[in-house]
Amino acid sequence: MKIILTTLNSKFIHSNLAIRYLKEYVRDIQHVEIVEFTINQQIEHIVSEIYKMAPDLVGFSTYIWNIEEILEICQTLKIVSPNTKILLGGPEVSFDGKFLLKEHPFIDYIIYGEGEDTFREFISSSKMEKINGLIYRNKDEDICVNPPRKLLENLDKITSPYESFGDEFRNKIVYYESSRGCPFNCQFCLSSTIKGVRYFPIERVKRDIKNLIEGGVSQVKFVDRTFNANKRYSMEIMDYIMDLNPEDVNFHFEVTAHLIDDEFLEYLRKPKPGLFQFEVGVQSTNSDTIEAIGRVTDFEKLKKITLKIKSFGNIHQHLDLIAGLPYEDYNSFESSFNDVYSIRPEKLQLGFLKLLKGSGLRNDERKYDFKYLDKPPYEILKNKYIDYRDIIKLKGIEDLVEKYYNEGYFLHSLEFIIRNNYFSPFKFYEKFSIYWEEKQLNKVSHSRNSLYLILLDYFRYMKFKCEDIFVELLKLDYICNNRRQNLPNGIKRSENNLSQSKLHPLLKNNELLERYLSEYKDMPTKQLINNIIVESFDYDVFRIINNEYKPYNEKSTLYILFKYYQTNMNRYETYDITNYVEELI
Repeated sequence: MKIILTTLNSKFIHSNLAIRYLKEYVRDIQHVEIVEFTINQQIEHIVSEIYKMAPDLVGFSTYIWNIEEILEICQTLKIVSPNTKILLGGPEVSFDGKFLLKEHPFIDYIIYGEGEDTFREFISSSKMEKINGLIYRNKDEDICVNPPRKLLENLDKITSPYESFGDEFRNKIVYYESSRGCPFNCQFCLSSTIKGVRYFPIERVKRDIKNLIEGGVSQVKFVDRTFNANKRYSMEIMDYIMDLNPEDVNFHFEVTAHLIDDEFLEYLRKPKPGLFQFEVGVQSTNSDTIEAIGRVTDFEKLKKITLKIKSFGNIHQHLDLIAGLPYEDYNSFESSFNDVYSIRPEKLQLGFLKLLKGSGLRNDERKYDFKYLDKPPYEILKNKYIDYRDIIKLKGIEDLVEKYYNEGYFLHSLEFIIRNNYFSPFKFYEKFSIYWEEKQLNKVSHSRNSLYLILLDYFRYMKFKCEDIFVELLKLDYICNNRRQNLPNGIKRSENNLSQSKLHPLLKNNELLERYLSEYKDMPTKQLINNIIVESFDYDVFRIINNEYKPYNEKSTLYILFKYYQTNMNRYETYDITNYVEELI
């Protein structure tokens, strides 16, 4: 029997963990081929590729972001290859499998729940009725739902898919888990349906990490629902990564802030910049909301911890908010937004409640009068606390937060606008989104350069004061994040900018090299120039930044050295080298 396991990833650089688990789990009894597609590929293309492989059985890994496309693929595949059996598994089919088989006769089987043992029995046994965790049609075409399967007690039974893989994951994002389950009971999350946390053996995790690093992955994204649920276990993993000291790879962890004690907090000073990033779920700072969704959150403690981590300057933090939760109206969400924004995390991820099948909030939809899309991703439209009009407004705000804040390209220019012109960050994004819509900017795509000019146009439209200072900060942001590119129209270079003839002698200054560019001191000047920029500013932008972005009228020429790091992450450093330039000129 020829078996193919496949899925539709959201992007080409992503990879699917589930189908690789299944392949390895049956390697001793059945050869299985893996092929991956993306949701951006044409349905006809995907069907044709699967058809040409002539499988007897095709298994699809399903999620809210791909189930609609997968069903369409399956329907078409069944028409052109009626003898091919189709199997679905994954979270999107684990709670209403009987309904799916009834509604979609082209689907033959569904595996629900934890799938490894079920899949192994499925391909090795002819007695469908004996396989727990399976939904199928019998000879009479009746839909049969077998009892659920018990969770694996020993996760090491699952063979690692990362023992040997060549260049398969080079420059890709790899999903990884060191544990299954979650100690908490959040009502919007499917992890709350599985009680307890089970861990993979630590030595196995270490082997996998080493193999992935050597395989040239760009990011290892841990899908553990609470990576730091076991402090010693998580610290040992992080210690191992730090000991390996990899370059150009980033490790992403979902952590719970209130579990970070003083010892762990002090420990987090150690990692080098760019190696780790944390995703911290806040969801809301409204106490009634937090209680309703079963969260354990002390926001003041969370804020203290995340600010402390931020002060270390080595770990990116992504903080999450969810709009559409119980007891959270528009004004309450504004307060939650401002609370989280006050931390200034590297990313503020503003999402909208999805009523996932099997989740506690889905089961309580009548209690809160949830109205939501009846198709994936089951996103909230309104509830008894927030109406659709407000949801639309928040969508506009979310778009601008993503474009302007989360990319990190407008750090100083945003702060200058907000601190000097708005009561709160939320009010800025609210007003900016109204402008965005009025100018119909939401109807076209925009390059990064155009985003700088749009922000400048907005500044002028609002007739804010100190435009010349704002432009200097906008220039600072641009050069920090766009090395070796010409400035956008409207952002001018200073008349005091150094010529190439002055730059070369400057970079031969031994004191400057030793102090700021020691790693490049033996590098030829022509090559060194490729790693740095020296730019002149007509205002002391560092003074403005350090003075909480308060403007002043006094012009003062400032020369800044921008040093860029050769990594796949946007890393740079800036230095005031005015005294060295003045000595030269």
